[in-house]
Amino acid sequence: MASEEEAEGELSARYQKALDALSSLITKRSLFVNNNQSHRFHLLFHYLKVLELEEVVSELKIIHVAGTKGKGSTCTFSESILRGYGLRTGLFTSPHLIDVRERFRLNGIEISQEKFVDYFWCCFHKLKEKTSNEIPMPTYFCFLALLAFKIFATEQVDVVILEVGLGGRYDATNVIQKPVVCGVTSLGYDHMEILGHTLAEIAAEKAGIFKSGVPAFTVPQPDEAMRILDEKASKLDVKLQVVEPLDSSQRLGLQGEHQYLNASLAVALCSTFLQKIGIIEDKNDTNDGLPERVISGLSNAYLMGRAMIVPDSELPEEIVFYLDGAHSPESMEACATWFSQQVKERNQKISEQILLFNCMTVRDPSLLLPRLRTKCIDQGVEFKNAVFVPNMSVYNQVGGSWSKFEQRVDDSTTWQLGLKSIWDNIARGEAKTKSRSDSKEEEKSLVFSSLPLAVDWLRDSARRKSKQVRFQVLVTGSLHLVGDLLRLVKKRNV
Repeated sequence: MASEEEAEGELSARYQKALDALSSLITKRSLFVNNNQSHRFHLLFHYLKVLELEEVVSELKIIHVAGTKGKGSTCTFSESILRGYGLRTGLFTSPHLIDVRERFRLNGIEISQEKFVDYFWCCFHKLKEKTSNEIPMPTYFCFLALLAFKIFATEQVDVVILEVGLGGRYDATNVIQKPVVCGVTSLGYDHMEILGHTLAEIAAEKAGIFKSGVPAFTVPQPDEAMRILDEKASKLDVKLQVVEPLDSSQRLGLQGEHQYLNASLAVALCSTFLQKIGIIEDKNDTNDGLPERVISGLSNAYLMGRAMIVPDSELPEEIVFYLDGAHSPESMEACATWFSQQVKERNQKISEQILLFNCMTVRDPSLLLPRLRTKCIDQGVEFKNAVFVPNMSVYNQVGGSWSKFEQRVDDSTTWQLGLKSIWDNIARGEAKTKSRSDSKEEEKSLVFSSLPLAVDWLRDSARRKSKQVRFQVLVTGSLHLVGDLLRLVKKRNV
């Protein structure tokens, strides 16, 4: 009989084999052209048939959420609220930060390795048997969406909270035909090479999740985007309602002013869901009108990599990381506001603020970095150093997947040198508007060829300060950089 250690080793090997097979589904981003998107999307119905999931998926009770910013937070709030009502929940989100299993949560807990492996191979083998030149294997994200349906249907969850991966109309999650309720979070400019270059085009893609007669909620949007959402809703006889932010006195598990809007959307989605399935909300409302179980769900919500504070594992008193995976201009401002508030609240000793930044090449850093810097300065926070690094993970071009973790030095830091140049130009522009008497000690920007080297530099610098100064390090620009940092400082379960 195998020992417990041998069994764990065997499971680990099976899991790694599944991850390798999953990586084989990676395709090039060029597949995202609209015609190919449409073709790939319609293949999903064939895949469901192969997996014998057509009927069970149609029976799932689903909350479907699209948007540019706040999708993950809204889904997380919703899951936490509904779990508080005793419902067995299934949550599908993306991307993952450390482990692909983060994308599949049952009752708030990521799926176990054992279950993941079993469900994975069940789906993979069935699909592989039916592949041909005309019908290839699904792409990475499409497969993960199909896997989510398989997991949640087999596990007999009471509710599925489904986050759109990209866009909405042709997203793999949009294969569902009749969700209970839909939500659209704040819209902005992101993935423009795929979704369009105007807010109207982007809104049209997001509104693709609307289904005839299914109620939908959104948050206040720019006029251009709101007009399109209203038009799409009207054509489908969708009752589209706009929510306002919750009162800021409400305690939330996810930090930042912007979360009050995401939380309000989650409350509306959950209230409608509970009514639709015949569950009456608590009559024992609090003073602000929210049921106790809703308040509890909002305050207990947790999402890794968003507004997250992690002391360094080696020098917890000297270095504190402030992690936020912001990667759009609007989310950069929200991140800057949150970080600035934290700096003001947590300065029990002398502190220096340091930026640790990277963004993907599909982003426009000339829009991101000025928003971040200006918002921080407006609130009295200036960075002593700005550090630019490549990510450590190996990037897969579909679905924002990062399948492997390697402590390696990139051959090129050309992109990071460009980020540094943008930052330095902003600083020089500010310096010209200041008198010499206003200027502080000159800040420094640096580029490191790997994240471990940057962290080593932070730790060496902190040691030289002899515990007199605390470094408050804002890590932002990419969820994947945040995941790499978490992995590196060995603080996954914080």
